[in-house]
Amino acid sequence: MTTKADIVKELYPEDLYGYAEKLTDGEIEVLQEVREALETHVRPVIAEYWENADFPFEAFKKVSDVGIMNNPKLYVDREGKRKPSELYTAFLYLELARFDASIATFYTVHGGLCYNTILIGGDDRQIEEFAPKLASFEWQGCFGLTEPDHGSDIAGGLATTARREGDNWILNGEKRWIGGADTADVIPIFARDVEDNRIKCFIVRKGAEGYDANPIPHKGSLRAIRNAHIKLEDVVVPEADRLANINGFGDVAKILVFTRADVSHIAMGVTAGAFISALKYVKERDQFGRKLGGFQLVQEKLARMQANVVANIGYSVRLAELQETERPLMLNSALAKMHNSLTMRETVAMAREVCGGNGITLESEVMRFFTDAEAIYTYEGTHEVNALIVGRELTGLGAFT
Repeated sequence: MTTKADIVKELYPEDLYGYAEKLTDGEIEVLQEVREALETHVRPVIAEYWENADFPFEAFKKVSDVGIMNNPKLYVDREGKRKPSELYTAFLYLELARFDASIATFYTVHGGLCYNTILIGGDDRQIEEFAPKLASFEWQGCFGLTEPDHGSDIAGGLATTARREGDNWILNGEKRWIGGADTADVIPIFARDVEDNRIKCFIVRKGAEGYDANPIPHKGSLRAIRNAHIKLEDVVVPEADRLANINGFGDVAKILVFTRADVSHIAMGVTAGAFISALKYVKERDQFGRKLGGFQLVQEKLARMQANVVANIGYSVRLAELQETERPLMLNSALAKMHNSLTMRETVAMAREVCGGNGITLESEVMRFFTDAEAIYTYEGTHEVNALIVGRELTGLGAFT
């Protein structure tokens, strides 16, 4: 008789400690369907789209059609919930990011940043309007916070402005590095109210006059995700599309705690993907009359990579479990993002090393992980910013300025 342990061992052989056994049967079924859709529809084209700096929308639709956010199998015993379990979400990121980091990033922008912004910042009416269409991927969402001159210092330096005129708001400013902004239907834009100087969030809808988004060229990382530079010139947003429950950076921070956790999961997935690709290569490649995987120095690197994968999955799984509770998560999400990104960076470097010269080609797969890791190491809080969050908790002393 096939047990759950047998199923998850076959699905995730890199998960040596069996964390995936915590998933429900329905969650495992959906993840298996995601794997099949990725391999069948996205695998044949991902290298081409990565090289051409474009996103495979048509192929990815086969993945979203699985119902990765709203499949009924994900809501067994979760009556009244708007989201799948955080544990499933962690393994969904493992599934997406061990395949390709741009695919995982597209999802975190839509299903993490945008969707959580609606759930946390919207009132009941706004949630009812936006959430179902985002969960079904009928609408594509993005997240407009980062600016050309303000990234880590966004809390005190947000330059985009919002001015109230009757029942409307007038937005002016620029945003940068906004994934999917040129194709999104729903664009939450964070701006500083010129009257009270507080950060608020406004839903800009596709086609809004004065909204212009252009993909950023010449990227060397996450090439398949279309990060855009946004310009907002007197963009009119009705008061009804201002998210009612975002009235300061403290509310924004609630969103970033969840998305920082998501990025720690992406780092976990990239770590696994690089390891899996390297392991496959060294088991097939012949050098000096035998398989490359039979050399001691190679096996030592494989063992370290495997250890990093297990550690990262452990961080992500425990963080996911904590997310289902009411405990404060700022420290935990920062620590997980810091740790998983560090070990990811080490792992992708070792994976590229063991693949030798072939490791710089897209055919070996590790090159995508190697270059994409640099963006993941930085976004949703640089290593230094997350380290300072942890350091503040350890010492009781803030060291940001």
